[in-house]
Amino acid sequence: MVVFDAATLLYLLDPKAKAPTDPKTGRPVSHVKERIAFLVSELEERKEKIIVPTPALSELLVRADQAGLVYLDLLNRQAAFKIVDFDQRAAVEVAAATREALAGGDKRGGTMSSWAKVKFDRQIIAIAKVEGASTIYSDDGDLARYAKNSGIAVIGIGDLPLPPEDIQGSLPFDRDEEKS
Repeated sequence: MVVFDAATLLYLLDPKAKAPTDPKTGRPVSHVKERIAFLVSELEERKEKIIVPTPALSELLVRADQAGLVYLDLLNRQAAFKIVDFDQRAAVEVAAATREALAGGDKRGGTMSSWAKVKFDRQIIAIAKVEGASTIYSDDGDLARYAKNSGIAVIGIGDLPLPPEDIQGSLPFDRDEEKS
């Protein structure tokens, strides 16, 4: 199982969403929608569930405005997606993470983000942990830090591969063959 955060879902569902900045190049990531659509198709092929934590869903719906109901319908109709509530098991995980951070002298766990964002991020990580997720797809640095500290891999949008046809289309010898 894997987890998509709100931004990853937004890039998938909203063709007008502004591309994230690639931390390696400082430029916007190219072909964002194609990268995520290819990822979803690969995950579907492997019959791997894509978890949508309800705190991330809430964040998505805030950004979605009028399209929110359409997004909900799409997510609920796709067998690959599983919307997961923040439940009792996740609450126990958040309490443990917060207690650990407090014991370390920094309830925010090293981030300068607002306390509200910290709590949201911890809820997303807790849901991922109790569901047995191996990876979170996100470009959120704070979420990534919490995930890595919890033993969950994080993959950014810029690290996703392009679909094979896009990769092949960029090879010089393919352009030569088109001319023949």
